[in-house]
Amino acid sequence: MDRKVKVGIIGLGFMGTTHFSIYKSNPKAEIVAIADVNPDKLKGDISSVIGNIGGGDNSKPLDLNGIKTYRDGMDLINDPEVELVDICVPLYLHKKYATAALEINKNVLCEKPLAANSSEAMEILHASEKSKGFIMTGMCIRFWPEYRHAYELINSGKAGKVISATLKRLSPNIDGNSWKNWFMKSSLSGGAIYDLHLHDTDAIRYFFGMPESVTSFGVKGVRSDSGIDHVMTRYNFGKNSLITAEGGWDAAKGTPFEMSFQIVCEKMTIRLSESGYKVIHENGKIEEPKPAIPELPTGWHVEIDYMLDCVKNGVKPEKYTTLRETVDSIKMVEAEMKSIETDSTVKL
Repeated sequence: MDRKVKVGIIGLGFMGTTHFSIYKSNPKAEIVAIADVNPDKLKGDISSVIGNIGGGDNSKPLDLNGIKTYRDGMDLINDPEVELVDICVPLYLHKKYATAALEINKNVLCEKPLAANSSEAMEILHASEKSKGFIMTGMCIRFWPEYRHAYELINSGKAGKVISATLKRLSPNIDGNSWKNWFMKSSLSGGAIYDLHLHDTDAIRYFFGMPESVTSFGVKGVRSDSGIDHVMTRYNFGKNSLITAEGGWDAAKGTPFEMSFQIVCEKMTIRLSESGYKVIHENGKIEEPKPAIPELPTGWHVEIDYMLDCVKNGVKPEKYTTLRETVDSIKMVEAEMKSIETDSTVKL
């Protein structure tokens, strides 16, 4: 029987519990430890967990049979049995745990954003260069089946030149949905532009590379204390192309979550919306590809399965994303924030 990767998860919020259920269903993994500051969660009670998309049933307690529990994430990192540390804690703790794990040559899957700013992200990158352990950021959209399929169509040349692209990530107000309401504290989460919109900024980096400049507009402090709660950005890739993204969590509670895109190319338009994923050819033919497979239905499933393979096989996880690209995306968001603050176009 193939060996299983021994996993420790730090943080049992929405993403931590989502990861927990995915590891449990994956025969390549064995969860050996969890860590959380909430003693109820360490007993399996996740009734307080709230998410936006694809969440499991939080009314059912987690099965923690045979799993060690820790109040402090550092104790989990130092557990000699743990070989893959999955970091699902609030943003301001990412650098602390990621660098600590890398320093003792542990493998790391770190939820996005990788760090609170590009400087901290570079510190993690430098730590990874000295470590025998692998690290990958959970930029799940790069792994999401429809986004990956669109990426392959564009980068294969089959779609032709990109003319325009619009990406959206719109969430209802999540005030009160997190531990100590940390999402609404911009010093801890970075606000919607950083925690939410970053997915689409990174998708643009993934699809098209680095833009020449960004021009952004946003509103601040309408839901969070002082963060940018809604943003619209144009990414400059030269003449005769229009690449934009919009993201925010300022809509009323109960508003349906939206993640969508439309990419218009010379030979086809690629669209993900409420009506599904479609490829519309210039001759009018419409295809409805089904790129997801039953065992790996979401980007979270794909990224975790891929990371487990990399750890098992000793392969650096760089097929979908690299830390340097993650740093690029953080720099793009920082430029967007500066553009909003200065009401100007910001070069990259």
